Amino acid sequence: MDSNKIWQIPPFFKEMLERQYGKQVTEKILQGYQTKRNTTFRVNTLKSGVDEIETVLKEKKIKYETVVWSKEAFILKNVEEKEIRNWEIYQEGKIYLQSLSSMLPPIVLQPKEGEDILDMTAAPGGKTTQIAAITNNKANITACEMNKIRAERLQYNLQKQGTNAYVMIQDSRKIDDFFSFDRILLDAPCSGSGTIQICGENHKSNDKLEKNFTIQLMEKSVESQTALLKKAINLLKPEKEMVYSTCSILANENEEILGKILKQGNAEIVPIQFEGMNQLPLLPTKIQGTLCVCPNELYEGFFIAKIKKL
Repeated sequence: MDSNKIWQIPPFFKEMLERQYGKQVTEKILQGYQTKRNTTFRVNTLKSGVDEIETVLKEKKIKYETVVWSKEAFILKNVEEKEIRNWEIYQEGKIYLQSLSSMLPPIVLQPKEGEDILDMTAAPGGKTTQIAAITNNKANITACEMNKIRAERLQYNLQKQGTNAYVMIQDSRKIDDFFSFDRILLDAPCSGSGTIQICGENHKSNDKLEKNFTIQLMEKSVESQTALLKKAINLLKPEKEMVYSTCSILANENEEILGKILKQGNAEIVPIQFEGMNQLPLLPTKIQGTLCVCPNELYEGFFIAKIKKL
């Protein structure tokens, strides 16, 4: 497939990709942008189990696959999201529509029962509900969201999924340093450079991308990400761990921000390792121990780093 004929991206963005990854890997990324992703969901183990959901899928004659790194994650082959939203198991909160990539940060975080856990940018609630499921609803979870409307949506999803969590309507950058947490998930707002998806010659979508995906957006994201990460380190208890993640594949929103924080000397990278990680389509990263997922038919582009406070 000739990406130049089908795919038009802002010149500055393509230059950034080529400068960071080289032309060969950039071409692979562009191919990923052009691929229609499969619908995926996660079983909510607070309300159901994998066996029940598999039975429903077989009854509905849905073709599906699983992934080696999570028995709760399902890839659907012959059904769209809009149809799933009508299913009883969806309406009852037994499953949660979620991209595979966004399921990774809570797994990397490794939350435990009884811990004080902060989700700094929680809406719409996918990762918060996943953390609750991993900890059997026995962790003290604070889910932070500064926008009131998004916070209401977050609260709705938490209730639907049967999740125990306290919703704090607050800009995470302004949380009082009086608070402290055993684990923190910071899935930072970003340019979304990993989630771009255009299938075929969709020139209208291309035009919208060129209008909205700007250097100014990126600069604003970097400023916010830096402030959020600094605050996260402040709120994290000494010797405890946090996860920083973005749906961007650009170093200026990921490794460069991390590098500045690490230079301050009060935090270090914890190398990410979990079963099935070698099955992920990974891009090279500039900081050893972090991971960056390449966009393809199954995954959005996604960066994840695990950090320990010293």
